[in-house]
Amino acid sequence: MRVLALAPLALALLPVAVTAKDAVPSAALVASVKADSRTPANVARDRYRHPAETLAFFGVKPTDTVVEIWPGGGWYTEVLAPYLAKSGKLYAAGPSERGLGAVRALATARPDIYGGLHYAIFPAADGQARVPAGTADVVLTFRNIHNWRFGASDQTQAAFDQMFAMLKPGGILGIEEHRLPEDQAGVEEGKSGYMKRSSVIAYATKAGFRLVAESQINANAKDTHDYPGGVWTLPPTFAEKDKDRARYAAIGESDRMTLRFVKPR
Repeated sequence: MRVLALAPLALALLPVAVTAKDAVPSAALVASVKADSRTPANVARDRYRHPAETLAFFGVKPTDTVVEIWPGGGWYTEVLAPYLAKSGKLYAAGPSERGLGAVRALATARPDIYGGLHYAIFPAADGQARVPAGTADVVLTFRNIHNWRFGASDQTQAAFDQMFAMLKPGGILGIEEHRLPEDQAGVEEGKSGYMKRSSVIAYATKAGFRLVAESQINANAKDTHDYPGGVWTLPPTFAEKDKDRARYAAIGESDRMTLRFVKPR
């Protein structure tokens, strides 16, 4: 795993060095990644997503209270739930009850692993179940920020503000997102599924976060970021179906930024 200390940023974010120890997955984390309860199709994507190294970089501990934002089909839930089952707590925070259906189905099928899941709506409106303020050690969001840019209203800043509120002082926000190069022309953020690193940092900084480190573990130099169907042209979605499928399969999953922020004490 290649981890970069941050250069000074125009946004006045101070860099910190990330040691080798920060990036080495623990035996417990490796065991959760290798758990036989995981879906084989999900395991096959580990070579693109590097779950053990990514969660180690974010510093997730088995005693933490962790919020997984928009867990979707439960790809990361399958790793996080067994890892946190004994001593931690895991919230699945979805856009609606319907958006939590897949992880609720996991809990129904395997209550021994997923029965301890907690559920919340995110971003939550008044009266909706939300993660209590100041209770989370870690908030994680994987390839979701572009989704908050869609639709009639841009929810991105509100989402970052709510993530900031749910974290304890000193808590970590871990972000993995499809990366659009800063100088890429002709590709629109959000609609393409890609986001610029500078945009993500700006939203987080406005919410009150401080960027402390980034990793290139989920980078993909083969990704040209300019496909007819956006990021969904690449696997696993293959938006172009069989057209140039072998070409896109050879590229693999998207080029991704992996950023670690902190809520200042």
